[in-house]
Amino acid sequence: MAETRAKLASVDPVWARIVKEADEAVAKEPLLGGMIHYSVLHHPSLERALSYRISLKLANGEMTEQILREICDEAFASDPSLAMAARADIVAVYERDPACHRFLQPLLFFKGFQAIQCYRVGNWLWRQGRTDLAYFVQMRCSEAFGVDIHPAAKIGQGIMIDHAHSIVIGETAVVGDNVSMLHSVTLGGTGKEEEDRHPKIGDGVLIGAGAKVLGNIKVGNCSRVAAGSVVLEEVPPCKTVAGVPARIVGEAGCSQPAISMDQILRSGA
Repeated sequence: MAETRAKLASVDPVWARIVKEADEAVAKEPLLGGMIHYSVLHHPSLERALSYRISLKLANGEMTEQILREICDEAFASDPSLAMAARADIVAVYERDPACHRFLQPLLFFKGFQAIQCYRVGNWLWRQGRTDLAYFVQMRCSEAFGVDIHPAAKIGQGIMIDHAHSIVIGETAVVGDNVSMLHSVTLGGTGKEEEDRHPKIGDGVLIGAGAKVLGNIKVGNCSRVAAGSVVLEEVPPCKTVAGVPARIVGEAGCSQPAISMDQILRSGA
């Protein structure tokens, strides 16, 4: 494992690009030099930079930055898939968000990316049986970013949450790889049941702003959920649904809607 990490550190194009962009940012805006040095240039790896950034955002009077940083360092050291997913998330944001022009931006400025990385640490704690600490991370993530993701939810990699205000993802929700969603999305339940009660979102799905997907239903791979829709029934793969309640209104329009980010409803699409 140590050898694998050493090889990753020596060949890490995502981190190398972030460091290069950080140097350029300091040269262009010296007033941000302190922030960028502390957040990026001071660290030897993306894992350490993530630990710093997460702990800085989540710390409060009840939990110090140092303790949170040690927790994050432990999580990233124990489970290398956390930081690999973070790399995929950075690339996803860069490729899909027209407001993102550098890999550096999600790490420093985008709360959607930062909230997902906080969730990943909380989920690691949950899987370790440290549920109360996981709940603390969930609480602080909700307070700091307006993003409330239960630590038991299962979320893949290559995730892009644009604007990321008022996101709610429930305990038994599953989100696949390469999913994109916009602000005010809810993946929730439909009542007080305590069993498997939340949506299962397939790979490559695009969920528009304000959409609500409720209950233990599946949204098939590479489908689109239009903004403002309320989805109460299963969505087949590669379809577009819209409305309240949502109905199939056509095909997804392309093979990878989460990557194209095309949210226009066209006749027959």
